[in-house]
Amino acid sequence: MSFAPLQNDSFLRACLRQSTDHTPVWLMRQAGRYLPEYVATRAKAGSFMGLATNTDYATEVTLQPLERYPLDAAILFSDILTVPDAMGLGLSFAQGEGPRFASPVRDEAAVAALQVPDMDKLRYVFDAVTSIRKALNGRVPLIGFSGSPWTLACYMVEGKGSDDYRLVKSMLYSRPDLMHRMLQVNADAVAAYLNAQIEAGAQAVMIFDSWGGVLADGAFQQFSMAYTQQVLKQLKTEHNGQRIPRLVFTKGGGLWLDEMAGLDCEVLGVDWTVNLAKARALVGGSKALQGNIDPNVLFAPPAQIEAEVDKVVQSFGRPHQGAGTGPTHIFNLGHGISQYTPPEHVAALVAAVHRASRRIRA
Repeated sequence: MSFAPLQNDSFLRACLRQSTDHTPVWLMRQAGRYLPEYVATRAKAGSFMGLATNTDYATEVTLQPLERYPLDAAILFSDILTVPDAMGLGLSFAQGEGPRFASPVRDEAAVAALQVPDMDKLRYVFDAVTSIRKALNGRVPLIGFSGSPWTLACYMVEGKGSDDYRLVKSMLYSRPDLMHRMLQVNADAVAAYLNAQIEAGAQAVMIFDSWGGVLADGAFQQFSMAYTQQVLKQLKTEHNGQRIPRLVFTKGGGLWLDEMAGLDCEVLGVDWTVNLAKARALVGGSKALQGNIDPNVLFAPPAQIEAEVDKVVQSFGRPHQGAGTGPTHIFNLGHGISQYTPPEHVAALVAAVHRASRRIRA
């Protein structure tokens, strides 16, 4: 497959700790419910999975935010739970309720039955990656993604989102052997899934460890970070002569940033609880940093958004300039964008990032 040459490579350059003329910006969940055009496309598709499994619709919604805003990267429109769905757990999305599995994994027999799924069951994802990459026509790079082995396990055991993680932590503490078996299957499945996205055209891949931060110290290293590292070790780092950056984001993982510096990846994402200057001092010598404005800043008036953006840019400080490599920053939210966000406030944020980041380089 050949694709159009890249016109804006600032995101990929920043991932690889190379200098850029501005700080690249993209937003977690940038294609989504805060955009009226997304809501209209979802209505046509009939359901969330109808949207995610239809190549044309998935392409359309991935590109929608790029039609509105000068973002520096696109991220595949999909869901982190496609992998356990392909394992036969029966994923569904009720309107306004979030994801649910028909067959949660809660006992020895269910864990023993888990296998890395046939990647052909996820062909709709890879077809969407190729379609989106073609439709982008080199405008910006395309990010592929998956949930982390631990985050997938949380949903697989709980059967849906959770407030207390009681079921998954009960298994972790009472039958760690079962938890390790599930996480091993998940790690191998996530690696195969992300490699298939790379082959289909993804130019960077991100692991969302959305629930890593709910673990106790010690448990995080054993049940989350160790399996994220297993995924990373299996990932392609090059495809068609191009480097493929690997990004890891653990929500609530700021406590373990010094240990995460040892992960075999190019970029660490941080949430809004992390001080970027301290994070840079800890990991800036080996990793690019991504983040980390509070998504709720987007409910403030545009002048306040601009002031908060400036604080984030100033907190990271002047990124590496010139030849070679050094500390770099990719601007993002500290978690996904809220569905209630006014679209014009996103425009204010993106413009403010480009402005403030050029100013700090001057």
